[in-house]
Amino acid sequence: MNPTHNFEKQGFVILDGGLATELENRGHDLNHKLWSAKLLLDAPGEIRQVHLDFLNAGADCIITANYQASVRGFMDEGMSQGEAELLIIKAVKMAIEAREEFLSQNKDPQRVRPLVAVSIGPYGAFLADGSEYRGDYAVSNSELRSFHEPRWELLQNLGADLFAFETIPSAREAEILLEVLRHTPDAYAWISFSCKDGERICDTTPIVECAQMFNNCNQIIAVGINCTAPRFVPSLIHRVHQGAPSKPIVVYPNSGENYNAKLKTWSDFEDTVDFQKSAAQWFDLGARFIGGCCRTTPDHISGMRQVLLGKVDGPHEGTQSGAVSI
Repeated sequence: MNPTHNFEKQGFVILDGGLATELENRGHDLNHKLWSAKLLLDAPGEIRQVHLDFLNAGADCIITANYQASVRGFMDEGMSQGEAELLIIKAVKMAIEAREEFLSQNKDPQRVRPLVAVSIGPYGAFLADGSEYRGDYAVSNSELRSFHEPRWELLQNLGADLFAFETIPSAREAEILLEVLRHTPDAYAWISFSCKDGERICDTTPIVECAQMFNNCNQIIAVGINCTAPRFVPSLIHRVHQGAPSKPIVVYPNSGENYNAKLKTWSDFEDTVDFQKSAAQWFDLGARFIGGCCRTTPDHISGMRQVLLGKVDGPHEGTQSGAVSI
């Protein structure tokens, strides 16, 4: 059963914000090949606390700290395969523990039980060279498959609700992830692409073509965009809908700053982004899974939840008032 069916009445799913950059805001140095996964070793309780803070801010779904966590990545840092696998599993368990703590403390009858989505980052995240924003991998399809399959098998049956294939820059990699997903018929996922402009993902494939790949896959619950400049999102929503008209759209862009892959820093706001106003616009355009990526905070998530609750309680463009389908 689609894990998001309990959100039909609410009409949207609020995702969390930027886990790694929120950890950096709290004083942690993540300038490392493992990025947020480094804290699975150094300060796992901090990851759990950020999950809890996003839930308290209003997130309906938290994404685990598995984006840059891979067996190969940990082994490159001197760990055994068994030690690496335990850390990958630990990331999922911490998110589940944070949800259970939230549920034990939150008695709001209007809050639907939050979801836990396991992050499946691209091969470029393992490379840690910024290629998740280029998609120019110099590897074969079999090499990409051999990277993704062992991690996928490890992450099954850990108690999470679904998977997030996120920041995918390559149509070729998206096809491989679809093959991997189909090998586990009872698993569900969304897929979101990193995009270079309002029409193309980072490897220059039109996002319309990428979305078409997933339109008839029942295991894909949503198709969309993440870690992309907010100014491109309206155009991309339109094109995703063209390619996958049967699918809800997922949107969680970054803050609009530029990322320096060598220094692993964000700088130079291109525009001041009003995430409340933007979330309302994205909802009106058809997005139903809405949150933030790098440099978005619990305050951003709280604001987006407030404005979207107002949208489903009152009239909005293209729909009638009240709950809407996701």
